[in-house]
Formats: sequence, C-alpha cells, structure tokens
Amino acid sequence: MQGRLSAWLVKHGLIHRSLGFDYQGIETLQIKPEDWHSIAVILYVYGYNYLRSQCAYDVAPGGLLASVYHLTRIEYGVDQPEEVCIKVFASRKNPRIPSVFWVWKSADFQERESYDMLGISYDNHPRLKRILMPESWIGWPLRKDYIAPNFYEIQDAH
Repeated sequence: MQGRLSAWLVKHGLIHRSLGFDYQGIETLQIKPEDWHSIAVILYVYGYNYLRSQCAYDVAPGGLLASVYHLTRIEYGVDQPEEVCIKVFASRKNPRIPSVFWVWKSADFQERESYDMLGISYDNHPRLKRILMPESWIGWPLRKDYIAPNFYEIQDAH
C-alpha cells in the first residue's frame, strides 16, 4: 500500500521503495544512499522541517547497516503533524551515507552516535568523530558481530 508521501515522490520521479506503515500508521520509505542527500533537501523544502530522531542498527550479522530518520512536518495550526520514517541501508564493508547535518542541524550528535556505535561514515558531516567511546576504541560496539575486548585480561596485564 502506497502512502501519501510515496505517491508524491512517484509523481515527481524520485526513486524510493515503500516499506509500508508502522504500528502507529507512519509511512516508512527506503532511500538509496546515493539518492539520500537530494531527497532529504526535497523533503525539507516539501515541509519536513523537523528531524525528530536519527538512529542506526545492524540488520543482521554480516549484513547491511541501517540509518533511520524520523521526520515531521510542523505547521502552525496543525494539531496532528505529518510524520515519515526514512531508512537508508549501507554495506557493512564500506558503510557510507551522506550526512543531513546541513539540512537538519539536529542530525549532528545523532549521526555521530551512529558512527561511534556502528561505524557508519556520514559524508560531509563537519565533526564526525566518536562521541561516546574513547577515540582510541577499536571496533563498533553495536554491530552484531562485534567481539568485546576481555577486560579481565586487560586488567591483569597492568
């Protein structure tokens, strides 16, 4: 079933894939990484002026990584703002997705956290560096194939 935004994107020739609706009735769309920045700008101009949240997850061990954006159209006098969920999947071997920092400034720390925990590089992010883990940390702790260091061995070595 195609939602309102998906129909609008099709009408304007913008490539995407509808993933249906979540349990709250929010439309979910998949956008390819190479199309994400231009579609993000278009969505902002279309009225999705608020990035409510951005997060990321590991789809499956050895599989794709996903960056998820929850966008909202905030308009004066509208009690029920329109929302959409965008998923951008990236290859595990070279996970690169265009940053939307320059579209929604609130993406700043959220994209940094996704980088820190899963290793997704957000191209053109102005300060893409670890935010939770020390800079010296090796690996991406929220990947399903991550092997945590044995802290007991580290402590015994000191």
